Amino acid sequence: MSGTVYRRTLLIGALVSLTISAPSVAFAQEAKAPDYEAIVAAPDRTDADRQADQRRQPAKMLAFTGVRTGMKVLDMEASAGYSTELLARAVGPTGTVYAQDSAAVIERFVKDRFDIRAQKPAMKNVVHVVRNFDDPIPPDVSGLDLITFFFAYHDITYMEVDRAAMNKKMFAALKPGGFLIIADHSAKAGDGINVARTLHRIEESTLKQEIEAAGFKLVAEADFLRHPEDPRDAKVFQPTVPNDEFVLKYQKPL
Repeated sequence: MSGTVYRRTLLIGALVSLTISAPSVAFAQEAKAPDYEAIVAAPDRTDADRQADQRRQPAKMLAFTGVRTGMKVLDMEASAGYSTELLARAVGPTGTVYAQDSAAVIERFVKDRFDIRAQKPAMKNVVHVVRNFDDPIPPDVSGLDLITFFFAYHDITYMEVDRAAMNKKMFAALKPGGFLIIADHSAKAGDGINVARTLHRIEESTLKQEIEAAGFKLVAEADFLRHPEDPRDAKVFQPTVPNDEFVLKYQKPL
């Protein structure tokens, strides 16, 4: 092979290599974890949200979820949108967050608070989904990367909701390998769902049993909201000691 032909072959090989590797590099950059601390510190977040941060520890929560730029996320019982906004900032303009609420919850508790938040630029990639809990996902939505269900599963237990159907719908909507992050206020052993309406707590083992019955596999647990000093016998609103709360990561098997 002559020197000219050899150099030409090397050049063609280098161009082919760049063409093949460029999408991989772009995908890696797209999937990069955002700066969670910077998201929480964003200057346009409200004072009310910053007060909630003190007990919710959102940077740690976002890191535990593993939310990435470009992801497609469902936030169950979004309520006024505190977590929805944080997730929207994390996935960025190339991602989407579906914020689910039932019409009954909006009417009784949310009112126009979500709509006010939705006007913020950070919420441009959010789709408000008003659907019942036992059928929470629009039929045209599938292949979700992540579902979050924060401090609200206990509420579902005293509503007229088929929780088994709800959990199966969430399982079906996730892509294989996708994650469900669920957090709630801890009840005492043996309480089950009996104190969900009165204390707004749920026994961790009861929740685990219901979620795992849908096919989810527990892959991690976090302790950053654990407070063993909590006797778990009082309402979670305005507690005398910090509430003991569990945070669980489930995965849909590949």
